[in-house]
Amino acid sequence: MASILVLWDVDYTLVDANGAGRRLYQLAFADLYGTELPAAAEQANMAGRTDRAIAIDVLALAGIPDPRAEVSRFEAALTRLAPEVAHLVADHGTALPGAREALAALAATTGPMTAGPMTTGPMITGPAATTDPAAAGGLAARQSVLTGNIRALAEAKLAPLGLTGYLDLEIGAYGNEHEIRSELVHLARARAAAADGTDFGGRSTVLIGDTPLDVAAALATGARAIGVATGMFTAGQLAEAGADVVLPDLTDTERLLAALAGD
Repeated sequence: MASILVLWDVDYTLVDANGAGRRLYQLAFADLYGTELPAAAEQANMAGRTDRAIAIDVLALAGIPDPRAEVSRFEAALTRLAPEVAHLVADHGTALPGAREALAALAATTGPMTAGPMTTGPMITGPAATTDPAAAGGLAARQSVLTGNIRALAEAKLAPLGLTGYLDLEIGAYGNEHEIRSELVHLARARAAAADGTDFGGRSTVLIGDTPLDVAAALATGARAIGVATGMFTAGQLAEAGADVVLPDLTDTERLLAALAGD
């Protein structure tokens, strides 16, 4: 049975958090500097980037001197205030079509994860949650996230939609841990190896995401990339970036499992 490490992007791959991330940046900036985040700073590019890189740009655009010296303090504010945006996700966010079923099918290949304290919302039961490993092409999939979000924000986006119970967030890698996304792959692999005693090097790691930066992180680290055209980039753009497989969305669980089982 093939053991693989599946690392999911969060925004526009699993969820549409309806602006919760931008709202958190506004809250953190006001908390630290006592004024609203300037409109110019809100235009910082966030697609596929890490919170470390985004925060540096946001602080620079807001006119904060020496943004790199401030970024750790800003990240601490993001972490502290992240629970305050969870209600925005609960009220207005959505799990993208097929995301919950895909997570459940993969979780069933190794058994369910222990739900964290923030986990709320519906969990999948029935066929999608009881996938036989043989039906998944003999996979044994350990799954977590590789996200540009800091962990607290990732949880604030996933937990209200009932998705954290399928993921081992302890072996994930998060956007405050390195400015460069590909460096997060090494962190997640090391954590997964320490937890499972399994080497997830090379193509036994699979990144699933909606941006060319997700694909680039996989290519830079010898991992496989599955692009999902549910964000601002088209299937053609993800294929051009070098994704091994491109899916229009996550609604075809069997096709996703087949892509994961392939080398």
